[in-house]
Parts: sequence; structure tokens; C-alpha cells
Amino acid sequence: MIPQHCLDSPLQQNTMCCNAKCWLIAGSVIGGLLAILGGILFPVGDIIIKGEIDKEAVIEEGTIAYDNWVVPGSPVYRQFWIFNVSNPDEVLTGGKPKLQQKGPYTYLVRHVPKSNVIQNNNNTVTFYQPNEAIFQRDKSIGPEEDMYTILNLAVAAAPNMFPEILRLLNIFIRQSNSSLFQTRSVREILWGYTDPFLEQIPDSIIADKKTGVFYPYNGTADGPYVVNNGKDDISKVALITRYKGQSTLSFWQDDYCDMINGTDAASFPPFVDKKLRLYFFSSEICRSIYGEFEKEYTLKGIKLYRFMVPDTALASPYDNPDNHCYCTDKIISRNCNAAGVLDLRACHDQKPIFLSLPHFLFASDFILESLDGLNRNVEEHKTFVDVEPTTGFTMHFAKRLQVNIFFNRTSEIDILANLQSEFVFPVLWLNETAMIGDDSANTFKSSVTTPMNALKIVQILFICLGGVIFLACSITLSVKSCRGKKV
Repeated sequence: MIPQHCLDSPLQQNTMCCNAKCWLIAGSVIGGLLAILGGILFPVGDIIIKGEIDKEAVIEEGTIAYDNWVVPGSPVYRQFWIFNVSNPDEVLTGGKPKLQQKGPYTYLVRHVPKSNVIQNNNNTVTFYQPNEAIFQRDKSIGPEEDMYTILNLAVAAAPNMFPEILRLLNIFIRQSNSSLFQTRSVREILWGYTDPFLEQIPDSIIADKKTGVFYPYNGTADGPYVVNNGKDDISKVALITRYKGQSTLSFWQDDYCDMINGTDAASFPPFVDKKLRLYFFSSEICRSIYGEFEKEYTLKGIKLYRFMVPDTALASPYDNPDNHCYCTDKIISRNCNAAGVLDLRACHDQKPIFLSLPHFLFASDFILESLDGLNRNVEEHKTFVDVEPTTGFTMHFAKRLQVNIFFNRTSEIDILANLQSEFVFPVLWLNETAMIGDDSANTFKSSVTTPMNALKIVQILFICLGGVIFLACSITLSVKSCRGKKV
């Protein structure tokens, strides 16, 4: 043991004080450097993350984006709900239609890779999207052979397609023993059947005698699409530049409404800003549309932004002037004051197809009130897309649409002569949806989320640890200095 008198010697005291002061100064310097290093890592880390995203979000073979772009990493399903008409005879004599929603009937879609994929020299990719639907009995309420009474698609549509030959159409309807409603199987309603009314019409007027809500579908392909691959500018990745050889649409006779704007919603450019709208194009609705930020939440350990198609996207031009060019008929739209339905006649060979959200969500009340049995609900019927904000990858989505046929009372056709009024009549609604699977979520987290989180932890650890060491040493040094001065 060191004798007390040695410890009390001035030389020993000075040496110990010097050592302690040096250690405290060194600790303050090291703590400060650690804190500064942590601060530096924030911008440096962002640069590292951006560099990796810029590389992996490019649509070319070997990247994470390409693997999930060519074929979805998770199964995509389409669920259908058929609107069964329980009082068809009453409707023909002026009664109010009573509808019963029947479903879901579920099909696996978007499960085959994109076809004819070509990397172009101008940093774009050309491809087709094959269409194929496989029935999923275990996810459906019954078999495809289930029968329902629905609107007769051909009979309801023909008067609006051929107004100049109404009397002749009436003869064909009689000869075929057809009516405004018919009973068909789910398979026939969705994918097509030979219609007896169409068989009466000369080939010079209508050559194809089959009809169905999605006829033809299986074995067809949508496209070609041309999208940016992101090699020259990652902020443009997946944005559609051309569809079917054209850079704009030709349905709406207006530069704004005819724009092809956004992606196909399977992915978006990285670093998504929740303050901005997300635009996507859908060939099924013949237009570009947008989602607005609704909420942030976590799915399977991955932080997501939910963007929902708002009521303004389908509002009347009176409420949203941007929608002026989607109003194509002032009679049906009540002088462009009706909301919630989209007239698709221009892009469907003049067939009176009107699209809406299920149960006429966000539509004008008079449309809903002309029918019984509908009950709109935002949570059940909204369309949304959930995006991982750093990469722009879509992890969950629900595209919900309702197919309606417009028809009205006319004295020249017997079965339409006594109708209550005009109808935008629902045939069915669908929910096309997919959610990232557990394996894909784990792969994404291990390759993207975990490294980013680890970098953030290191950044925060350096700042906190450095700050604590710096403050502890600096405060201790100050206290010792004050005591030394008092002595």
C-alpha cells in the first residue's frame, strides 16, 4: 500500500491531476468526434442509401425491381360480386330494381410474367401484360356454375349503340325470345356466352355473337406498354411513356384528360413524398387517375404509405373543374353535375359502359336512389395502394371497380317502354388485390429495410454515445477546474 505521506506530496498530486485532466480532455475530444461522425453519417448514409436504391430500382435484369416487375412477387386475385336482380318482372312494368350482392367468386390473375419484354436504346422497356384468370374454388362462395338473374348485356346495350334501328332491334329481341334480364352462370357472365339476341342481328351490324363483361379476356394481352427503366433518371422509373404505340389517349378529346400519367401502380419512382399525389394509368378505366395520402402504417414489419383514390378524382366538373373533359354527355350527367360515374363509351366501341366505385361510392345520390339493395361503405369499397416510400415498391393494393350499363325508357322497344326512367345499372363489382407474402416481406427486409435501419442505429448510437462522453468529460473537467481555482 502506498503510504499516505507519499500521496500527499505535491509532486504526486500534480502528476495525478495532470493525468486526470488529460484523460478528461481526451474524452471530450473523442466524444465530440463521435458525435460529429454520427452527424456526418446522416448525409453520407442518405447518399449510400440513395446510391443503392438508384441501382436496385432500375428495371433491368439482376435488380430487385426487375424481379418483382416481370412477375408479381405475391399472387394477385380478382374477386367478383354479381348483382342478382330479384324482381325482374316488376322492373319491366316500372318498378324499382331490387339487387342482391352475390360473391365473392375469386380468380388468380397477373400470375404469368410480362411478355415480349424488350430493353430499348432510349432507356425504356416495352412489354405486354398477358391476361389469364384461374378460378379459385376455395376462395369463392360457390362454383362457376352458380346461376344468377342479371341484366341482359346485349339487349340493354344495343339501343344506345344503334339508335337509328330501334324498331328493327325490337324485332330481333322478339325473335330471340330475349328480355331485359336473363339467368346466366358466373362463368358466362364474366367470360362470355353466345347470345341468342346477337345471333339474330346481321353480321354486317355485329359480327361477333358472343358477349360477357370481360369477353374476351383469357389468352389476350394488354399493351404494348413502354415505360422508363430509370437508368438515366431514377425519378422516372416505371412511368408509362406510350400505350399501344401512342403517347396520349384519344378518348376524351382533351389534352389534360388524354394524358397517360404515372405508372401501372405495380411500383412507383423511389422516395415517395406523401404530400404529393401518386398518379397511375389503368387501361380498364381508359384514363389516368391518382391517389392521395391517407395514412402511414406498418405491414409485416415494413413501413408503408397508403394512397387512396379520393372523391375529387370522380367528382363532377362543378366540384372539380379538372374533370370537365370526363363529362361527355350532358343529359346522363344532368348537365355535368353528376359525380361518381365515368362514361366509357368512347373507348369501348360505343357500348354504354359506365364505370364507378362499388355501390356507387362517391357518386351522386340520385344514381344510388334509383335502385334498392346497395349500401356504399368507404372502407369496403375504396381503391388504394400501399407503397414502401423509400423504394416506391407497391406492397399491398385493392383496385375496386363496378361495371354498370346505361339504358333508358323508349317506346320503340317493348321491353323498355314501361321502365321507371333511365338507369346506370350495376352488373357486378370487382376487387383486384394483392399483399406481399411473408417470404417476400422477409427478403425485402433483409436486403433493404434491415441495412437501412442498421445504418440509422449506428448514426444515432454515435451521436448519443459521443454526446454523453463529451458532456460527462466536459462537465467533470469544468468542476475540477472550479475546485482548483477555489483552492
